Amino acid sequence: MLTTLKNAFKVKEIKNRILFTLMILVVVRLGAQLPIPGVSRDVFAAWFEAQTGGAFNFFDQMTGGAFTQMSVFALNITPYITSSIIMQLMTIAIPKLEEMQKDGEDGRKKIREYTRYVTIALAVIEGLAMGIGLYRGGNLMHNNVLDIIMVTAALVAGASLVMWLGEQITEKGIGNGISIILLINIISTIPSDFKLLYDKFLSGKNIVKAGIAGIIILAIILFIVVFVVYLQDGERRIPVQYSKKVVGRKMVGGSTSSIPLKVNTAGVIPIIFASSIMSLPGIILGFIGKTPGGIPGHILAALSSSNWCKPSQPIYSIGLLIYILLVVFFAYFYTSITFNPMEIANNMKKQGGFIPGIRPGKPTVEYLTSILNYVIFIGAIGLCIIAVIPIFFNGYFGANVSFGGTSLIIIAGVVLETIKQIESQMLVRHYTGFLSD
Repeated sequence: MLTTLKNAFKVKEIKNRILFTLMILVVVRLGAQLPIPGVSRDVFAAWFEAQTGGAFNFFDQMTGGAFTQMSVFALNITPYITSSIIMQLMTIAIPKLEEMQKDGEDGRKKIREYTRYVTIALAVIEGLAMGIGLYRGGNLMHNNVLDIIMVTAALVAGASLVMWLGEQITEKGIGNGISIILLINIISTIPSDFKLLYDKFLSGKNIVKAGIAGIIILAIILFIVVFVVYLQDGERRIPVQYSKKVVGRKMVGGSTSSIPLKVNTAGVIPIIFASSIMSLPGIILGFIGKTPGGIPGHILAALSSSNWCKPSQPIYSIGLLIYILLVVFFAYFYTSITFNPMEIANNMKKQGGFIPGIRPGKPTVEYLTSILNYVIFIGAIGLCIIAVIPIFFNGYFGANVSFGGTSLIIIAGVVLETIKQIESQMLVRHYTGFLSD
């Protein structure tokens, strides 16, 4: 990876793209420090600390701490991510959007335009909900309707600007802009998490205990990172043979190819969906300002990841089982709407391709479905392992850090994809230079 970056800086065009990306990221981090007028950060920080654990932690991590800072970038790229997921699902459900998706670059541009509109709509809804929540809690300067409008406008403007900055990175920088911004947001929270680990397990301990604790922490982190990279790169290749055919006077075809099925087909989407569903009741009740008691209160506590795996409250770990089931369900659900075995089989048949030992048509569809189900299950189990390990240590040992399996999957996925894009651009540049000579 370091060799790739070193070589990339030798190519002027790629170097300029990397520097442009870094400049945009500096703007994003500066925006995360700009306070919204009329909102007391200290009061909001105290309110945030009073909330029940993990409901807002996941949201704050995705914004790089901008949420707890209550900055103009408090919503950050979360409306855009939600909008992209909604549009991706709608593309499968609505035939017109599906046709638009297949209609080349023009169709994709139209879908991106719709995604922006949905992003703004979501930002307005979320910003208004936050403004009303702050109003109900008495956290606004004058605590009137104008303050609510001001907060909403600032949050919508911030979300819109972050979306635009992400698109500028995609167009003029390196990698997918939104993914890069999400990556830098997550990385920005890691130093404070390591400080928490140091204060909890190393500070004040004798050198032997501190050394053992440090080695265990590093070993766990290293294991998760290696496992994430292995899961992200893992794939099952299905061989495809293309029969020979006569075109004019030439015999063409007869080549061998393969269909790559990624082990983690759905990426981090299942964890994001599951985390969002589990934290949604807590977020809504937090802004409304209600803390239910009795059975509803226990249910809410079970849905919060901060209460899982605690020896003193084992009953709340039922929520972890629900979380795992949701991750597995969304892994199957998301893959089923993005990978169509019947469409793959039909395309293979039209091009004269077949899987060795499998007859074309329905047998191929059944074979692809069975392999896909197996691969999805392995990927879902891998996702659950990555997600549960940090949750276990947070609950059992009190290591209250914000980064977990979701963060590491995002970091590994974005870094690997960006490095591949840099390598591909360097390769294209090399061939262009070779041809021009």
